[in-house]
Amino acid sequence: MSNLVWYVSYGSNMRAARFRYYLVGGKPPGSSRTYPGARDHSPPRADRTVWLPGGIYFATESPVWGGGRAFYDSALPGKAAARAYLITAEQFSDLTAQEMYREPGVNLDLTQVAAIGRIQIGPGRYETLLHVGLDDQAPMLTFT
Repeated sequence: MSNLVWYVSYGSNMRAARFRYYLVGGKPPGSSRTYPGARDHSPPRADRTVWLPGGIYFATESPVWGGGRAFYDSALPGKAAARAYLITAEQFSDLTAQEMYREPGVNLDLTQVAAIGRIQIGPGRYETLLHVGLDDQAPMLTFT
């Protein structure tokens, strides 16, 4: 597996300025949380619009924003707008840790999700990793 992955974002992470806090750290405007950032603060190598089969739904309440959390479900009808960022596997691991309210710094073994399409790495929110596509540069991954 390549060192690069496409992180396929939906919801608030589609906004590049918001996503940037997961890489460089800091407290986004309107947030109650300060993010530590990734070990590698480099910006994404590329980004692009993608469409995911399925849909987005909102559930629970985010203690960070005070509104509903967005979740992706490939079994829903339709297509969901998303934004893909080309980042390193290490940055994806750090992003995922921060979304799961964990400290970044542990590399995930992404070969399993790339091979079987879906793995659950914990019982909480955003702890199910999904392989949602592949292009000539890297696997396309998200979490829900």
